[in-house]
Amino acid sequence: MTTASQIGTIDPVSTQIAVRLPEHLVAFLDERVAGGEKSRAAVVVKALMKYQRQLAAEHDARIYREQGDDDPELDVWIAHGASDPLDID
Repeated sequence: MTTASQIGTIDPVSTQIAVRLPEHLVAFLDERVAGGEKSRAAVVVKALMKYQRQLAAEHDARIYREQGDDDPELDVWIAHGASDPLDID
Protein backbone atom coordinates (compact mmCIF):
# COMPACT_ATOMS: atom_id res chain seq x y z
CA MET A 1 0.00 0.00 0.00
CA THR A 2 1.39 3.40 -0.97
CA THR A 3 0.99 6.16 1.58
CA ALA A 4 0.67 9.88 0.91
CA SER A 5 4.15 10.52 2.32
CA GLN A 6 5.66 8.01 -0.13
CA ILE A 7 4.26 9.87 -3.13
CA GLY A 8 5.42 13.26 -1.91
CA THR A 9 2.15 14.86 -0.86
CA ILE A 10 3.21 15.30 2.76
CA ASP A 11 6.31 17.18 3.91
CA PRO A 12 8.95 15.07 5.61
CA VAL A 13 8.86 15.02 9.39
CA SER A 14 10.70 17.92 10.95
CA THR A 15 11.68 18.87 14.48
CA GLN A 16 11.15 22.34 15.85
CA ILE A 17 14.11 23.80 17.74
CA ALA A 18 14.80 27.13 19.39
CA VAL A 19 18.04 28.98 18.72
CA ARG A 20 19.38 32.32 19.86
CA LEU A 21 20.66 34.55 17.08
CA PRO A 22 22.26 37.97 17.12
CA GLU A 23 19.86 40.75 16.16
CA HIS A 24 21.63 41.41 12.85
CA LEU A 25 21.04 37.82 11.75
CA VAL A 26 17.36 37.98 12.71
CA ALA A 27 17.12 41.22 10.72
CA PHE A 28 18.74 39.41 7.76
CA LEU A 29 16.20 36.59 8.03
CA ASP A 30 13.36 39.09 8.13
CA GLU A 31 14.74 40.89 5.07
CA ARG A 32 14.87 37.60 3.16
CA VAL A 33 11.26 36.81 4.12
CA ALA A 34 10.17 40.30 3.09
CA GLY A 35 11.96 39.68 -0.20
CA GLY A 36 9.93 36.58 -0.96
CA GLU A 37 11.37 33.68 1.01
CA LYS A 38 8.69 31.44 2.50
CA SER A 39 9.72 31.81 6.16
CA ARG A 40 12.60 32.31 8.54
CA ALA A 41 12.81 28.54 8.86
CA ALA A 42 13.05 28.18 5.08
CA VAL A 43 15.99 30.59 4.98
CA VAL A 44 17.76 28.73 7.78
CA VAL A 45 17.15 25.34 6.13
CA LYS A 46 18.46 26.65 2.81
CA ALA A 47 21.60 28.03 4.49
CA LEU A 48 22.24 24.82 6.42
CA MET A 49 21.78 22.67 3.33
CA LYS A 50 24.22 24.87 1.43
CA TYR A 51 26.72 24.59 4.31
CA GLN A 52 26.24 20.81 4.35
CA ARG A 53 27.02 20.64 0.60
CA GLN A 54 30.08 22.85 1.14
CA LEU A 55 31.44 20.56 3.85
CA ALA A 56 30.87 17.50 1.64
CA ALA A 57 32.68 19.20 -1.26
CA GLU A 58 35.59 20.15 1.01
CA HIS A 59 35.77 16.54 2.21
CA ASP A 60 35.86 15.30 -1.37
CA ALA A 61 38.53 17.87 -2.28
CA ARG A 62 40.72 16.66 0.60
CA ILE A 63 40.41 13.09 -0.67
CA TYR A 64 41.39 14.10 -4.21
CA ARG A 65 44.29 16.19 -2.91
CA GLU A 66 45.57 13.38 -0.65
CA GLN A 67 45.38 10.74 -3.38
CA GLY A 68 47.61 12.86 -5.57
CA ASP A 69 46.53 11.19 -8.78
CA ASP A 70 47.72 12.97 -11.90
CA ASP A 71 44.65 12.90 -14.09
CA PRO A 72 44.78 15.58 -16.82
CA GLU A 73 41.07 15.20 -17.59
CA LEU A 74 40.14 15.65 -13.93
CA ASP A 75 42.47 18.66 -13.70
CA VAL A 76 40.56 20.32 -16.56
CA TRP A 77 37.23 19.75 -14.81
CA ILE A 78 38.58 21.08 -11.51
CA ALA A 79 39.97 24.21 -13.19
CA HIS A 80 36.65 24.78 -14.96
CA GLY A 81 34.67 24.37 -11.72
CA ALA A 82 36.94 26.74 -9.86
CA SER A 83 36.64 29.42 -12.53
CA ASP A 84 32.87 29.12 -13.07
CA PRO A 85 31.07 28.04 -9.87
CA LEU A 86 27.50 26.86 -10.28
CA ASP A 87 24.63 28.71 -8.65
CA ILE A 88 22.91 25.74 -7.04
CA ASP A 89 20.32 27.65 -5.08
